[in-house]
Amino acid sequence: MDYKIYHNPRCSKSRQALQILEEKNVNIQVIEYLKEVPSKEELIDLIDKLGIQPHELIRKGELIFKENYKGKTLTQEEWVNAMVDHPKLIERPIVVHGNHAIIGRPPEKVLELI
Repeated sequence: MDYKIYHNPRCSKSRQALQILEEKNVNIQVIEYLKEVPSKEELIDLIDKLGIQPHELIRKGELIFKENYKGKTLTQEEWVNAMVDHPKLIERPIVVHGNHAIIGRPPEKVLELI
């Protein structure tokens, strides 16, 4: 079964996680999520596989978050919509294998899926 990584090549943690997967010689589908923005349905599926709430997938250090969302109470659907509208808000990297997913922070955490 193949692996998917939701990847930002400009992110060192994302690059490190991808390198770990490549060193394990697994089949990897690389999704540059800033270019290929996940749909609302894909994000909901990812969140389910991660076993978290939508707000837990938000990068709270991003300027977009600080300017638009900090201190606000949003519904789960509103958080998902925010990530679709502003994919920079999506925590990275996310690695998926079957029905399981993990956020690769630290990057070595992806080894839990292998």
